[in-house]
Amino acid sequence: MFAVTATQTDPDNPLAGLTLGERPEPKAPDGWTTVSVRAAALNHHDLWTLKGVGIRQDRLPIVLGCDAAGVDEDGNEVIVHAVIGTGADETLDPKRSLLSEVYDGTFAERVAVPRRNLVPKPAALSFEEAACLPTAWLTAYRMLFDKAGLQPGSTVLVQGAGGGVATALIALGRAGGYRVWATSRSEAKRERARRLGADQVFETGARLPERVDAVMETVGQATWDHSLKSLKPGGRIVVSGATSGAVPPADLNRVFFLQLSVVGCTMGTRDQLQRLAIFLEQTGLRPEIYRALPLADARDGFAAMAEGDIFGKIVFIP
Repeated sequence: MFAVTATQTDPDNPLAGLTLGERPEPKAPDGWTTVSVRAAALNHHDLWTLKGVGIRQDRLPIVLGCDAAGVDEDGNEVIVHAVIGTGADETLDPKRSLLSEVYDGTFAERVAVPRRNLVPKPAALSFEEAACLPTAWLTAYRMLFDKAGLQPGSTVLVQGAGGGVATALIALGRAGGYRVWATSRSEAKRERARRLGADQVFETGARLPERVDAVMETVGQATWDHSLKSLKPGGRIVVSGATSGAVPPADLNRVFFLQLSVVGCTMGTRDQLQRLAIFLEQTGLRPEIYRALPLADARDGFAAMAEGDIFGKIVFIP
């Protein structure tokens, strides 16, 4: 079958290890099944893998991709939950992994996954839309509706509008009844964030009209100081990424004096993915798709993500 594979890692030239071509058919052990992939979404995780982050060299070559929607062996339309783990909350399993870390991922014509990782795809969602949900949108859903501890009407600041998680946060927050503010260095991205549902948009680092109840943080070092200073006393930062660096100054004096909370968020559970799909079905909300490409043109999608000038999700179609 045709697949997109990481055959080597290079932190300076990640696309050097991106290989497109034939791979063996997936084998499904007991408790697993095979899904025919109809659409798969690109994440920063895939680019980090090519840089050598979070992947053991003895796992190479490995098929890339965490997210997919497709058809199972019984003909059911399904969404693939990307977290491989056990327990009521598989994200807390110390031995958990994502597809494409230990097991081959979704950038292929077919992928093997545990049966428990399949979620019914609502008929109202296209395969391309559904494929955007398991990583970026699920993370955003959990950040807003689980980790943030907010009520509708609260004010939320989303740092770095443009990426998959950030655009999902804006759209989900608006649909969930929050007042959503967003930042970006790009005027064009700020305007797109406004069209997506942001109540107000600001240049990165700008002084806000008032402090907010919570900050959704995926950028990390470049925006951390601004995030801390933007919170009301007792406010909360929910962090699910650090694309600009992972070790900013903590500013502990501000944290303890204003009784701020910093909460981590990694992915979400299978049950949360199912509820997210129903939420989109009921509200009519849909993921922002920046570009849909044939899987054979995956290198173009990776290059666009590496350059960073995207707004929304890139989707591959086998």
